[in-house]
Parts: sequence; C-alpha cells; structure tokens
Amino acid sequence: MATVNGKVDTQALRAEIQRTRADLGETVQALAAKADVKARVRRSAAHRVESARAHPVPLAAAASMVTGALVAVVVLLMIRRRRR
Repeated sequence: MATVNGKVDTQALRAEIQRTRADLGETVQALAAKADVKARVRRSAAHRVESARAHPVPLAAAASMVTGALVAVVVLLMIRRRRR
C-alpha cells in the first residue's frame, strides 16, 4: 500500500480497488461465457457452416471419401458373403 507521511494513500487504494473490480468483472464474464455451452455450440456450428460455404471443394472431397469408404465396405461384405 502506498503511504504518504505514514498515512495510507486513500486515492491510490481506491484506484487499486477499481482495477481489481474491473479485473474480477472480466474474469466473471469469461467464466460465464465458458459455462454457456449452448451458446458455444451455436457459435461453433455457425463457424463450421461459414467455413463450409467458404471452402466447398474440401467438403465435397470429404463427402466423396466417405462415400468411397462405404462402397468399399459394401463390396467387402458382398465378397465375404459369397465365400461362405
């Protein structure tokens, strides 16, 4: 604590209290934002939609890869059944 002539500097103390309150308010807001799972999911979904719209080719490539994997599984299952 700052002192002037052996006395506590009340103005400096009040300024420190204000800074502490502001820091605490920011911390509480950050914690509340992290705890709001519903809002976080909405933001994440909105971001993914925007990303998919901005980059449609990678999304199409991913979809074709999934389709190719499904076709491969079906073919393998058909071959396996015929062998039995």
